[in-house]
Amino acid sequence: MAVKFWEKRPETETPKKPKSAAREWGDAILFAVVAATLIRWATFEAYTIPTPSMENSLLVGDYLFVSKLHYGPRTPQTPLQVPLTHQTIWGTNIPSYSEAIQLTARRLPGFSEVKRNDVVVFNVPFEKQHPADLRTNYIKRCIGVAGDQIEVRQSQVYINGKPATNPPHLQTSYSLYTDAPIRPEIFQEQGIVEYDSPNGAPMLGYAGDTVLYSPVHMTKEAADFMRQQPYVKRLVEQRLPAGVPDPSVFPNSVDFPAPTPLSATTRPWNADNYGPLQIPKEGQTVQINRENAGIYFKIVGQYEHTPGITWKDGLIYQNGQPLTSYTFKQDYYFMMGDNRHNSQDSRYWGFVPADHIVGKAVLIWLSVDPNAPSFFSKIRWNRLFHLID
Repeated sequence: MAVKFWEKRPETETPKKPKSAAREWGDAILFAVVAATLIRWATFEAYTIPTPSMENSLLVGDYLFVSKLHYGPRTPQTPLQVPLTHQTIWGTNIPSYSEAIQLTARRLPGFSEVKRNDVVVFNVPFEKQHPADLRTNYIKRCIGVAGDQIEVRQSQVYINGKPATNPPHLQTSYSLYTDAPIRPEIFQEQGIVEYDSPNGAPMLGYAGDTVLYSPVHMTKEAADFMRQQPYVKRLVEQRLPAGVPDPSVFPNSVDFPAPTPLSATTRPWNADNYGPLQIPKEGQTVQINRENAGIYFKIVGQYEHTPGITWKDGLIYQNGQPLTSYTFKQDYYFMMGDNRHNSQDSRYWGFVPADHIVGKAVLIWLSVDPNAPSFFSKIRWNRLFHLID
């Protein structure tokens, strides 16, 4: 076997010119952006909690890591996008993407399915001004999975006819009557926070000579504590009566493109008394009629992009003919906030399609109290690196 020894470079060969400092910095920044984009897309992404809809499980000011690995990362639907942005370029209202190319989203394999009681981040489905993969991110708890029948009776969720296990930090609303105003520190110790209030305490009013706080969003444990206090005269849980329809709940809230008979859309449902409603499952075929057409209209025409879909006289039409049956192309989920009377969720805008699922919330890595008076007291130290139930 021939062996070629190292040979001296000819004197005429020009040595390779070293990179300039600017070029080295440019290469390093490009590599960092590509690496961060891949990590954000395929593994974990950081989010923050801006609203109290998941209290007292997740608090305003919690910073989370959301796993894309659990359910599998989605391939981009909108590939023409400025890296590390969502809807707009940082600090501006300029769109950070172009819809010139729209791809069919696929999901790579994950190591888990979406399960009941998972805390899930998803693209809110009712938003129309952005592509599906760039719609606003919501975080809620998955109450029901594809194929489940969901019902709410007097604020208690039932799944397939059986009472669902309530989250440990579930909140609901109360009317609190007291002899005198309560010190804000007492509310704070019980995890009762009103973020729109200057001192973080619920806003008070008066009912005659009695001080009234309403609504007060708190856990059952906090309510039990309040009932034991000598200055509390009465504590009443706020519940909507059964049989009273709320036009803002789904499917009463569906915005149909043409007038439709009232009986075809209105149900005697509200946030505390809802359903029964079956959650669609991939491959399931349903018969469509006037009684249920309003439930499936957005699924058929918007979420599954079926061509030729129109709405007329309380029925779904395809290419001018009434659609009498339909087979679902993907799974759907029903999401609710743990702050049951202070959450815009599936009770109001319906099902979440599988292709809108972003990932599973797994860890709180930082928590900042926006109402705390000083920098060091703003950190909620007991919530750092806290696993999400």
